[in-house]
Amino acid sequence: MIKFQELKEGDYVLAENDGQAWEGEVTDFNHDEKEICVFTGVQDFWFRDENLFPLPLDEKQLMKLKFSKHVNDDGTVKYMKGAFRIQTPSQDDFSHFEIWYRDEKRIMTQPIFVHQLQNHYLEMTKVHLTDDEI
Repeated sequence: MIKFQELKEGDYVLAENDGQAWEGEVTDFNHDEKEICVFTGVQDFWFRDENLFPLPLDEKQLMKLKFSKHVNDDGTVKYMKGAFRIQTPSQDDFSHFEIWYRDEKRIMTQPIFVHQLQNHYLEMTKVHLTDDEI
């Protein structure tokens, strides 16, 4: 489950209802009812936060977000989107890593989720991280 206050418009989540799950994008909020509107690729549906789950951050998700990948000589892996960088200690190891944008650097000491990366990206670049090309 994702807490209502953690989400921002544009965040990517996994929405579940009646045993079905869809990856989607948060498009709106109903603060009175604590409901979140998610576009599932076909149409918008309203969900309560207990029906929304985070997407684990991994290479597959970064590729969906249009990051490019570079494997360094020392085995570390750098993912890039514009001037924003993510560096992992090795292939498929997102247990701890660094992110940076221009002169701001952050060290992640534990795995994070896609919506959390989107929130870091927004704080650092002032632009929301989407699957659009730069």
